[in-house]
Formats: sequence, C-alpha cells, structure tokens
Amino acid sequence: MSGERPTMPPVRLPSEAELARDALAAPLFARSVRLARWAGPHAQVGAGGELLDEGVRQAVTHLGLDDDEDGPAFVSEAWQLAVDTGLVEIDETDDAAEGDAIGTAAPSEEATLVTSGTPQDVLGIWLSGLETLLGDAVAPDLAELLESVREGAGEGEAPDFGALDWNPEEEARFLDEVLRNLYLLTALEGGSADSAVPLPALAASVIVPEDMDEPTDDILEEVSVAMMRLDDQFQLLAPLGLVDFKPVDEELIGEIDERVEQPSAEPAGSGDEDAGGIDVDEVSRYGMVRLTPLGVYGVRARLLEEGTEAPAVGDLADKGADVLLDRLPGYPEAIAMAEAGQWIARREPADAARELLAAARGDDDHAPKRRLACQQALLLVGGEAGPALREVLDDPRLGGLARVGLAERGVTDVPSPSQDMIFWLTIDTIAAQLGSADDSGELRELVEGVAGQHSGFFEAAWRVDHPATADVLETMGRLHPDKKIAKEARKAAFKARSQKAR
Repeated sequence: MSGERPTMPPVRLPSEAELARDALAAPLFARSVRLARWAGPHAQVGAGGELLDEGVRQAVTHLGLDDDEDGPAFVSEAWQLAVDTGLVEIDETDDAAEGDAIGTAAPSEEATLVTSGTPQDVLGIWLSGLETLLGDAVAPDLAELLESVREGAGEGEAPDFGALDWNPEEEARFLDEVLRNLYLLTALEGGSADSAVPLPALAASVIVPEDMDEPTDDILEEVSVAMMRLDDQFQLLAPLGLVDFKPVDEELIGEIDERVEQPSAEPAGSGDEDAGGIDVDEVSRYGMVRLTPLGVYGVRARLLEEGTEAPAVGDLADKGADVLLDRLPGYPEAIAMAEAGQWIARREPADAARELLAAARGDDDHAPKRRLACQQALLLVGGEAGPALREVLDDPRLGGLARVGLAERGVTDVPSPSQDMIFWLTIDTIAAQLGSADDSGELRELVEGVAGQHSGFFEAAWRVDHPATADVLETMGRLHPDKKIAKEARKAAFKARSQKAR
C-alpha cells in the first residue's frame, strides 16, 4: 500500500441503535437469531454442524414457514449463518453411532448479546455474518465447474481438474470493487442510500476501461456475464439487509444468455438503446440495486478495515475547529452543513462561534476556503454568534466576514466597512472558489457579478494586499465573457504580480 491512504467521500449514517434495529429486522439475520434461541441446549446436529432432518422440520414450524415451499432452504441458510457467526455453539459427542447426530447445539454468549448487549454488539455479529455471506457469494457452483471440465475433456480422456475456470482471489476482488463503486456512487449522491443503480452500469464500472470510448463486443459479453453473476450474488446478500435489490427479469435471462453465446447478433430491443444494447426505457428489467443504510455501514466498515479513509458525518464532532474548517470545503454542501451542525451541537453556541472565527484566520493558500466554510457554519449558530462576530469587526481578515454575518442576522448598527475591506473580502470570496471549481457556472456568475457591481474594480483590485490577488484577477480575465473586461482583468493581474515581485 502506498503512503497516501485512498479516500472516499463522506456518507451519512443513522445512529448505531437504528442500524442495529435494521440488522435485527433483516430476514436472514432475524431467522438466525430466532433459531439460535430455539436451539436450546440439546438441538442435534450432523458432522458439519447442520440440523438433522427432524430438526429442520421443527425449525420450519418454529419460524412459521410450513406453508412456504422454500421453508427448509430458509432454515438451512439461517442455521448456517447462526453457526458461522457464533450465535450457536456446537458440542461434539465422542460416542455417536454411524448415522446418529455427532453433536448438539445451544445458544452462545453472542446470542444473549443480541438482547442484552449494546447496538455495537449486534452490529459486530451482523458484520461477521456479512463476511460469511460475501465468502459464499464468490464461491463457485462446484457441480457446474466440474461438469464444464468434464465436457472439455476429449473422448476417453481424464478430466483436467487443474483447468477449473475459477480464481477465488479474482472473484472476491471483483465483488469488492463492485461494492466499493456502489458505495462511491452513494456518497457522491449526497452521502445517503437513495438511488438504485442498474446492474449493467455497475458491472461496466468495474470492467470497461476508463479510456475506452466504445466498448467492444468482447467487453459487452464480459459485462453481460458479470451482470448475471451479480444478480445471483445480490439475491444472496439482500436477505441480510446489505442491499435493496430488484433481480433481473426472468424473461430477459434467456435473451442475455443467447447474446453471450452469439455476441455478434443484434441486441434485442426497440432500437432506443445505449452503447451496451440496453433499452433505456426498460433498464430496471436488467436489475437494480442500492445499498441500504445498513449496507453503507457494512461496506464502510470493510473499507476502514482495509485502510481506506471513509469518513462519516459526525467524525469531526470532537475535533478542533481547525480540523473542521480544513475538511468542510471538500465535502458536498449538504454533508458539510450536517457535519458542521453536529460539531456545533457539542459546544455552547458562543464558544463554537469564537472557535470557528479563530480557526478562520491565516494567509496560507487554504485560508480563503476556511473562511468561506466558517461563514457557512456560523449560519447554524444563529443569533448567539453575534457577540463573537462583533469582537472581530476590526480584524483585517475577518472584519468583512463578520459584517456579512451580522447583516444576515438582521443587525443594523454595524459600522460600514472601509473600501479596502470591501475589496479584500471580494478577492477572498473568489479565492475560496479557486482550484476546485475554476470553470463552474457558479464561479463564472460570481466573476460577472463582481465586475458589474464595482465600477473601476480592476483599477483598485490589483493593489489589494491578499496572497491570491493575482490568481483571482487572472481567473476573472479567463472567465469573463466580455473581452474588454477580461483584458482589464488580465492587465490588473499582471500589475499585481509585478507589485508582489518587488
């Protein structure tokens, strides 16, 4: 691993108590917990810890699944999860006759933690179950693999079992990358799990090279195969509460299989299709998936475990204001305000305002962004920030910000700023937008507004004693649509650089 940790955008998570309730409501986990309690001290099990036939029948009845043809399968899955997560303990016997039970099962200490422990205890058991299911999700269908090897052997030849087309590390890596991309999309959409992603798009995000303009037939075939694999895997993971999942339409599976076998054939559809041959009006038929809030929590836990920086709202609540203002500019606006709100909630409002203002000082390159973040965070403090704002009215770096803040609170007895302070604040405000959004429409509008509101702006702006003056004026010259004004800005930028060089 390189010295720099990979970083994910921040996400919003419910409280651990809410997440624990979600875990206990997930069908597979709920059944596992119920079976662990049902097991009692003498549930008989076989060599692999599995329930014997009579035990399965009793468990089906206990879970109320007598009328469900999948009842025995649900019981087997839930029981196996209970064993794998340690919700039940297996006590093997030494004198079992052939065909008899080889041991008994009973609820473990973990099973009691589900009701008597903390939300963290419940989530810890759920995470253990997630790791188990992820391992199951990438395991091959051995019967199919062996059959393919036998079919590949010539007449009279022994099957070459060394030719099994399955790489466990590669399969696990692919699913990890899919979950990482799903998490990233969730984070970029505002940090919460709101929108579902089509399976073809998710598969393509891992398979199609970034520099490929048009996917080849081979790539499309690979995406189709991966999509069907993901369909199976998400159907396995959904009952644990990791994802909300709409499987691939059964009627489409035959079409997809035919397309994989004959990739040169024209894709089925009405003709209104994207580059992957998928009808955009029927994309949901190809499977849709989204991480649940519990799923975001689970994937984030795995990312943190592997060394990825994966922040969540509230992580900065116990940090200093300097750390808060350093991080907020890189967050989406909604996430930044949520993070600032949690930080402020831990402090007395007046103290929070003073800490924020103190951290906003400085002449370093990042200082304008800190001041903008400070101004936005102070909106959450409300009127109680007034005294702290008044205390910095004469500060050359914070006086303009303080006047804006007081005006936003309806305060009228504020001394007017000097011309120098107005120009300094203007440069500082634009400087806060540089780097991350130089060519955004929002910055272009700001540039046009500033040049239009201040007559003779560039004649005075180049003299402003701000570290970013030349860069701001240069950006204004590049973005302003009026050629004459843009030329004035570039001339002013040249003067600013010449003055700084003296």
